[in-house]
Amino acid sequence: MLLLLVLGLAWSFHGASCLPHPTGLKWAEEGAEGQCQCVPQLCPRATACPAGLVRDYCGCCLECGNAEGQLCDLDGSGTFYGRCGENLECQLDIQELGYGRIPEPQCVCRSQGAVCGSNHITYQNICKFQEAVRERKGQDLSITSDGPCQTVPQIKHHPQDQVNVSGHDVIFMCEVFAYPMALVEWRKDEEEFALPGDDPHISVQSRGGPLKYELSSWLQIEGVRKADGGTYFCIAHNKLGNATAKATLLVASAEAAPPSLFSSPVNPGEEAPTASEEEEDYSDYY
Repeated sequence: MLLLLVLGLAWSFHGASCLPHPTGLKWAEEGAEGQCQCVPQLCPRATACPAGLVRDYCGCCLECGNAEGQLCDLDGSGTFYGRCGENLECQLDIQELGYGRIPEPQCVCRSQGAVCGSNHITYQNICKFQEAVRERKGQDLSITSDGPCQTVPQIKHHPQDQVNVSGHDVIFMCEVFAYPMALVEWRKDEEEFALPGDDPHISVQSRGGPLKYELSSWLQIEGVRKADGGTYFCIAHNKLGNATAKATLLVASAEAAPPSLFSSPVNPGEEAPTASEEEEDYSDYY
């Protein structure tokens, strides 16, 4: 009995309470049930677990489950990386092979459908929602509907003012988040009709992304001319409302323009946004 107690204290120092079997067989080596003894009194208390609680590798103590994107044990044993949390399962991303990388098992949410929270925030899946619930203890947070929250369009990436030279190309970009999905159109100054109209040197392209329920739209002007200068509007709309962002294009003649004026997509006196700053723009979608 004294030997078991000493072994238990030593094992609990490493965050577990599973004792080796008296016969000397190690559970991790044999992988058979009954090869570890449980001492609940030695179980450490698991706190601040975003993915919820799971049993440790010998089914004794409750410990933090691995969250979405964390490594896991593909065989479900939990002996090395640990087990995935609530509503998560351990999977291999076979697509990694296409990039010449060796896929590693990661925790993936069983349901990838978005949900709308009572705080009117869209969560990428039920697992992200449950993480938010655990982080907001004491707050009443529930799912109001499957799918994203319905919202008026929100322009996540605004087109930026540009200074360019006659004969060069110009591209404005606009990223919009909305559900139902938004339609995006471009207009210039106070003109009534949407671009490109019948102008062959102006084109508009749109596609979904970069995130779900987003739309990216580009306005391209090839061989920009003096007459192309003006204010351009990105207008996004769905059945709930609309949003507008604008950018100004200044066009200088090729003879008079210094090299520093060639396609400057940043407003004077401003610095280009960093990747981390752009990621913060998506704070309403988890």
